[in-house]
Amino acid sequence: MNIKIIGSGCYIPEVKVLNADFAEHVFLNDDGTPVHHANDLVISKFKDITGIVERRYAEDHLVTSDIAFFAAQKAIEDSGIDPETLDYIILAHNFGDVKPKGVQSDIMPSLATRVKNKLNIKNPKCVAFDILFGCPGWIEGVLQANAYIKSGMAKSCLVIGAEMLSRVVDSHDRDAMIYSDGAGATVLEGTDSGDGLLAYESATHAGPEAGYLFFGKSNNPELDPDIRYIKMYGRKIYEFALNNVPLAMKSCLDKSGIPISKLTKILIHQANEKMDDAIIQRFYKLYDQSPPADIMPMSIHTLGNSSVATVPTLYDKLVKGQLENQKLSKGDILLFASVGAGMNINAFVYRY
Repeated sequence: MNIKIIGSGCYIPEVKVLNADFAEHVFLNDDGTPVHHANDLVISKFKDITGIVERRYAEDHLVTSDIAFFAAQKAIEDSGIDPETLDYIILAHNFGDVKPKGVQSDIMPSLATRVKNKLNIKNPKCVAFDILFGCPGWIEGVLQANAYIKSGMAKSCLVIGAEMLSRVVDSHDRDAMIYSDGAGATVLEGTDSGDGLLAYESATHAGPEAGYLFFGKSNNPELDPDIRYIKMYGRKIYEFALNNVPLAMKSCLDKSGIPISKLTKILIHQANEKMDDAIIQRFYKLYDQSPPADIMPMSIHTLGNSSVATVPTLYDKLVKGQLENQKLSKGDILLFASVGAGMNINAFVYRY
């Protein structure tokens, strides 16, 4: 038995934030000193590296569990199942529900429980829980659903990735321009058709790389040092990803028995266009090949990096024909992959 995605949905927040909207920000270095470049140059270099032109922020009256609910509703409707028959709701996030200008994360009860409540699911045997796995959280949720369904513990699972990174960024840090908000969800069931998940790979690298993404104080020394924001060592993450993600992808593809020539699309975490492109190039180089021009659908240009939401959102937009010059056909082979805080890496091969 394999597991198969039978429905998907995503929520794209309403508020568009353009690169130009950062023109008046006071960007500071880690030590609090001013950045020695004009903001227009900072923004231009940022766009060249990440590919991001705009990103989406959630409206102030919403929190992460709200947008997770919106995506879940769409996925359930798309699947056509009765939500009361769901056995598990698995919600990947990293920061819980954070209100605008809030200084605390709210994760009690779990966000998955809140989504179950909003869905008005009465069945107590529908178990709802959260997972914290960095940006690869949604993929890890799919792998957990795979274990539940294959073991006979579940027939169907709802797996959601949702995040509001706009609520935990330091406005004085140039990296703040990377992050965005969003949610994606999928419903999965068992299948004997030969389609679905064919192989997977998952790992946590917890040596020095464990601290590459972390919560730290603002770059502005005048702000409260006890209020924390998402921080990262970008160069170290870039090098780690290039050295490790292609190997994990190759291991996963080799386990599936599918030759790389049959690979149709790679749905990779939308973190940084330059980094993602370099990962794909290195992955194909492991097979002494070059990647096809349309192998990597991208959403980062207009949606930014919404962490756990990027991959399920990308999948939903792809299957619904909402990505320019990209489409799927029955039997296509997809490789999903992600890397993020932990440092965690995971991947799975999927026959559509």
